[in-house]
Amino acid sequence: MPLENHEKRRRQRVDFKTKITLKTDQSELNLEGSSKDLSLKGMFINTDKHIALNTKCDIEIYLTGMTEEFTLNMKGVIIRREGNGIAVEFITMDLDSFTHLKNILRYNTENPDDIL
Repeated sequence: MPLENHEKRRRQRVDFKTKITLKTDQSELNLEGSSKDLSLKGMFINTDKHIALNTKCDIEIYLTGMTEEFTLNMKGVIIRREGNGIAVEFITMDLDSFTHLKNILRYNTENPDDIL
């Protein structure tokens, strides 16, 4: 019996609602609470804006609830488009962003040991 797409994924994913800014050469989107399926490799962003596949982008994920707001900074590429949003694959990120992203995943999953 074939596995469904979400069962083939090798990375742990979590829903994480926060403010996101997605910048491309053509536009800048400020999105509130619109992310889902966040992983170390990428994320899905709910939006009705059309962004072409293979468009490179800068992603800022804003973390609040700490003493100071902290921003995760990544470079990515649009790899999939669906009716309700876009999938972004992370290409690069700085070490602080990677460390915070990894901690977000660990604290928001049922299986923290599955996070690399």
